[in-house]
Amino acid sequence: MEIIGYIAMLFVGGTLGLIGGGGAILTVPIMVYLFKIPAVLATSYSLFVVGISSLFGVWRYHQEKLVDYPTAINFALPSFIGTYLARRVLMSKLPAVIFQLGEYSFSKDQLVMTVFSLVMVGASVSMIRRGKDSGGSADMTPSRWLLGILGLGVGFVAGFVGAGGGFLIIPALVVLAGTPMAKAVGTSLLIISANSLFGFGGDILAANEMAWSFLAITTGIALVGIFVGSYAARFVPVSKLKPAFGWFVLLMGSYVMLRQLY
Repeated sequence: MEIIGYIAMLFVGGTLGLIGGGGAILTVPIMVYLFKIPAVLATSYSLFVVGISSLFGVWRYHQEKLVDYPTAINFALPSFIGTYLARRVLMSKLPAVIFQLGEYSFSKDQLVMTVFSLVMVGASVSMIRRGKDSGGSADMTPSRWLLGILGLGVGFVAGFVGAGGGFLIIPALVVLAGTPMAKAVGTSLLIISANSLFGFGGDILAANEMAWSFLAITTGIALVGIFVGSYAARFVPVSKLKPAFGWFVLLMGSYVMLRQLY
């Protein structure tokens, strides 16, 4: 199964490079089901892979001047607080067994994966609908307070499930800040990278042991996928590919949810 897991990480990177996001949502299920890593630890590993991969993705958008740094700061700083609350406060307080009914017990890992499956479904809907969107309106005035509140919420969700949160960030930037789609993707990647690495850094400070060799290999494979996907993006109609990938994520999210309930 590990070989399949490494191939899947190549697919994650390829998707990030090809459509600018979305692939990272598959990292936790890959860690849990293919590499057999406990869900809570998998969210930590995912934050590292997502953070480093997104950081490399930002460079391409930076070169094309498609990163809105002031907006990224307004969104990212509150998201750090949300990530901290999720990982250092909530995660540490949750018991190993959330509840038990007779012989059935619902564990902390099951809770994480159940919430994650809901996030995957939300991400899939966003990607399916975004394939029909044309982008933001440049004459809109960004609402810093609203962006801050959304940043706090996105940081909390991303910190809890170990995903980047791009499916929430991009619609917020397009609708609330009037950011054109291409610039929203580049800005989102910067926010995702900063938020993910901040969350992972908190896990290190919490003295959680990390399998660095495993992280180096999986992240390296994802980065190769990013470069391949970025090259393929020149020839593939992303507007059609993104909704198709959204349907795939919807199926995966439904599968994860069923695995936790039955």
